[in-house]
Amino acid sequence: MVGALIVPAICAATIAYFGYFTIWGERGLMALASAQTRLSLEQQQLDSIKGARERLQHRIALLKSGHADADLVQEIRREQLIGAEAGEIAIPRRSR
Repeated sequence: MVGALIVPAICAATIAYFGYFTIWGERGLMALASAQTRLSLEQQQLDSIKGARERLQHRIALLKSGHADADLVQEIRREQLIGAEAGEIAIPRRSR
């Protein structure tokens, strides 16, 4: 009678073992959900960085020699010279 219960007990223990690690193991379903969340956050950060890169590339293209956009040049000049106009004194900023 006891011998007949050993095989089902071993099978149940094996199923429980693999079932546990399928859900909560290092590479289980819970780890998959966590990885997907991290991936989503990293994807949002990548999209943000790509957008910033595209804006910078656009500004660089506007400043290429012979094709400088007058408004952008004036904007950069104002940022670097603290908005200096005729009659104003510009105090250079320290490099950081």
